[in-house]
Amino acid sequence: MDYLRTLGSAAVSSLVQKSGLNLPFSLGSKVAYEGVWNLYEGTKREDGSHVSVFEFDATTETSKKNFLPLAKNALRKLRTTRHPDVLKFMDVVETDTTIHIMTERVRPLGPALLSRSSSSQQEREDWLLWGLHRVSVALAFVNDSCASTHGNIRIGSIFITPSGEWKLGGFEVLSNPKDPAAVLYTMGGSLPDSSSLSPPEVKKGGWSVLKEHDVAAADAYALGLLLHALFNPNQPLPATVHPPHPPPQPSSRGSIPASLFPHFKKLLNPNPKARMTPKHFLDIGMAETGFFATNRLVKVCLGLDNFALSSEAEKSTLLRTLKESASSFPTEFASFRVLPSLVSALEYGGASAATILPLVLKFGENVASEEYPKVILTPLVKLFASPDRGTRMALLDHLPEYAERLDKKMVNDQIWPNLQTGFSDTVAVIREATVKSISLLAPKFSDRILNNDLLRFLARMQTDVEASIRTNTCILIGRLGPSLGYNTKRKVLVPAFSRALKDTFVHARVAGLMALMATIDCYEPDDLASKVIPSMSFTMLDKEKLVRDQAFKAMELFVKKLETHASTLPETVAPQETLEMPGGLGSVAIPTQATIVNSAAGAAGALAGWAITSLGKKLAASDLQSTIAEANGPATAIDRSSSAPFTAGPSAGSNGPQPNGQTLTPPGPERSSSAPNQSKGLKLGSAKAHADDSFIAELEKDSSHDSNPWAAEDLMDVNADQDDWSAFESAPAPVINLEITNDLGFDVQDPWEHQDPVPPKPRSFSSSTPPSVKPLSVARTVSSLSDPAGRDEWGAFAIKPNVVAEAKTTISVPNTPLAATMSKEDRAAEMARRKEERRQRIAMLKEKKQSKT
Repeated sequence: MDYLRTLGSAAVSSLVQKSGLNLPFSLGSKVAYEGVWNLYEGTKREDGSHVSVFEFDATTETSKKNFLPLAKNALRKLRTTRHPDVLKFMDVVETDTTIHIMTERVRPLGPALLSRSSSSQQEREDWLLWGLHRVSVALAFVNDSCASTHGNIRIGSIFITPSGEWKLGGFEVLSNPKDPAAVLYTMGGSLPDSSSLSPPEVKKGGWSVLKEHDVAAADAYALGLLLHALFNPNQPLPATVHPPHPPPQPSSRGSIPASLFPHFKKLLNPNPKARMTPKHFLDIGMAETGFFATNRLVKVCLGLDNFALSSEAEKSTLLRTLKESASSFPTEFASFRVLPSLVSALEYGGASAATILPLVLKFGENVASEEYPKVILTPLVKLFASPDRGTRMALLDHLPEYAERLDKKMVNDQIWPNLQTGFSDTVAVIREATVKSISLLAPKFSDRILNNDLLRFLARMQTDVEASIRTNTCILIGRLGPSLGYNTKRKVLVPAFSRALKDTFVHARVAGLMALMATIDCYEPDDLASKVIPSMSFTMLDKEKLVRDQAFKAMELFVKKLETHASTLPETVAPQETLEMPGGLGSVAIPTQATIVNSAAGAAGALAGWAITSLGKKLAASDLQSTIAEANGPATAIDRSSSAPFTAGPSAGSNGPQPNGQTLTPPGPERSSSAPNQSKGLKLGSAKAHADDSFIAELEKDSSHDSNPWAAEDLMDVNADQDDWSAFESAPAPVINLEITNDLGFDVQDPWEHQDPVPPKPRSFSSSTPPSVKPLSVARTVSSLSDPAGRDEWGAFAIKPNVVAEAKTTISVPNTPLAATMSKEDRAAEMARRKEERRQRIAMLKEKKQSKT
């Protein structure tokens, strides 16, 4: 059926255009309508707005040729009669046989009545009374102001606009009795069903008799019949229309409201002089307790029309009524009648703005998606430029209800220029609401606004005098973090949150920590370790427990992410696992993942262990004694203080690290001779028995001295809790690199098998040029290997002339397990054993000395 209607309208448009007429509209589908007109939906060519087109065509429908004078009368009266409740005339295209009248978009009342049949009785009654009120107003205007008789009041003469308002049309026979061209008195009976709807006096004396009565008499009688048809659509006409025209009985009231029934009977009075006029009917209904005045739709329309002139109390009453009855209003009435009036009232701002805006958004829920930007958004966006703080505050408070419907162009070009002024507003509430609104609008901001302009304002907000604004600003930056540009993230986020962590307001600090956690994916692992964690670690000792607890949670999250990232990294970037030492001292193992410690004490022990085991690992079992050969005379001890770093001569290191279970022990009376299968570490290849004898003599000389560094101080007190070994349990001793220069008089280029027959000249070390040892050894541990008889300052260290150019140095390292592999009881036993050995050794030395003396 719609397809056929479309074809029909297209054919009509084609015929009209072929006639040479330039139509100001384009015809759409045909609307079902009974009358002398064909009704079409149309579109205005000028602006594309929706219109209705009433078509009268006598060329295609010969039966309508007799109605041509009525159609022309309707055009003439509609063009000159302007009233809010009368069908609005817009344009016309007229020929000798065709008339096309363009009006505002309307639809016939008949189909609308059928669609309202499912509504509740009260809602339908309110809607019908509101419609009757509009028709009564229009009739009063026609009868009184125009001094005319409408003559065609029926359901077919009433139309409904998209807003649900009733408009009076059907001006085919509208006439003024003084008009010589009046058609009512000559052609009134030619209208369909005119005989059944005519008043008793017309049935009795014809249409011309109306000139003798009030112009409103015939319209009043038709208004009564219309009232009955509206409330009782399924019942026949009342008995009063037939002679002898008895008055309506209460039993025949049907659905007519009881308050309206007495006036209904007066409208149907068979005596035209005693009949109630439409004007009188309207006045009674609009009295203080009248049936129109108490109708909520009528009250709302009147209140909206006079809103600008109403007092604050009247405005409050109207807005309260709208809020309470919003859900019960007809959809078209709420969307197209109430809503535009509220938007218009909102433009004035004032104290009512905060109440009007929620109603605007509430009534706007039923607006179609394609109409929403035009009906709702366009007026609201203009209000952002309002200087009224109440209006701006209402816009910001209710932004969540319409932010999703805003487009990017609207936000960037119209909202942002006005919104940014809120950051510098003198009222703190406006500033805070502005900050909160950004999270809703940020997805629609351009890159420049988001990464530049906005952040400048937020930096200022972080120093606001209001603590809540500073806190909300930090939260906002945390939410914006993932959407910022890569470079902006790296430059802005950590400094912004660091500022929040130093805020005096406890919740601002908590917000800073939570923002760091929320933006963890915005940081590279390197930045997380070097910037984020250092910037927030101090909060773990915050004075407030709330902050401390959040700080530990944040730290746990950061460390867990770093651990995950670290597990993907290689153990080392070095191409080999050993490092050749300078001077031919051999290779030293590079610490690997196994040398990592789990505590601060373990780290300190590991440092000492590296200095010790880096030497012990390179010596064979047969080289665990230290000897220095002298070529031409007795050995001369090297004088060294107990705190001086350990210094070793050049040696040919072994090719790989030795087992990790050796510690250094002080030299004792034992000595080992050179074995054929000695390793290459720290030996002089030309050492003979003479050198061994010299070393024994030197050792005996040392043993006869009163001072013994081993008796003076223990390496570690097993009874001291603070010096517990627990730190060493988990850390194998690492290895350090020793770089020994040629400042001690040894020839590093010597192949170790050749002995220079000419001893070098003696040389000494001044305090300003100490022997070069890289890195420094652990002082206390290694210094115990020095000669106890020669305790002198570093600067007094010298090699006497009788020292040979090449000396053999062997460091004794007993093959005992490292402390890290021993239990606490074993360590205590080991320390006790060593102490006992020291005491026995010292006692033997003292006895030997006494026996000599």
